[in-house]
Amino acid sequence: MEKKIYITEAEREKCRRVADAFAELEDVDVVVVDVGRYGFVKLQYYTPPTGFENDFTFTDSRALFDDLWEEWLHTQLIILAREMKIEDIDYDDIYNVPYKVDTARERDCLKC
Repeated sequence: MEKKIYITEAEREKCRRVADAFAELEDVDVVVVDVGRYGFVKLQYYTPPTGFENDFTFTDSRALFDDLWEEWLHTQLIILAREMKIEDIDYDDIYNVPYKVDTARERDCLKC
């Protein structure tokens, strides 16, 4: 019986690069795992002993990038809100406060 392959090798390599670029999300319980011929799985919100609460499968690097970018952005906004001592996070309020761009990734993204 022939095993079905859900992701090409070229797309697997692109997904691997995306996952590596967002590896810092592991600090906030978001892990991306290569699951072979099935693609990549994003695991989210680990709680022992049950494990991860959410899992999402990706076979397209663009979709994986978009999803992880949104996770990263939300994480940065939450961190920023904590630093600014904002109790209730209101994205409109955060976007209206001046923010210093610190990282090369942020500078590059602002050029888009």
